[in-house]
Amino acid sequence: MDEAKYENAMQIILHAGNARSAALMAIDDAAEGDFTAADAHLVEAQNELRDAHERQFSLIQSEVNGAPVDVSVILVHAQDHLSMAIMAGDLAERMVEMHRRLARLEASA
Repeated sequence: MDEAKYENAMQIILHAGNARSAALMAIDDAAEGDFTAADAHLVEAQNELRDAHERQFSLIQSEVNGAPVDVSVILVHAQDHLSMAIMAGDLAERMVEMHRRLARLEASA
């Protein structure tokens, strides 16, 4: 894997890890009733996922343009991080909404 492709894989890992962390912080914030912070962490997670996707797209674009990307442990690790971050983000959005509904129910009881 050439230097630029290696750097893209490492950036996917970095941004995906940041996205996953932000998603988990959003869940924690929502569980504590801090929906402003939860929403901010969800936005942060989405921004980090966007950055990771841009790096992934760069690798895909290289492949499409005839410059094959060698499959390496780093690239597999990057793809794994990205898929887990996407799942964490999806679940965090649902869990924040669940906590928001629960808070409304508790307030009306």
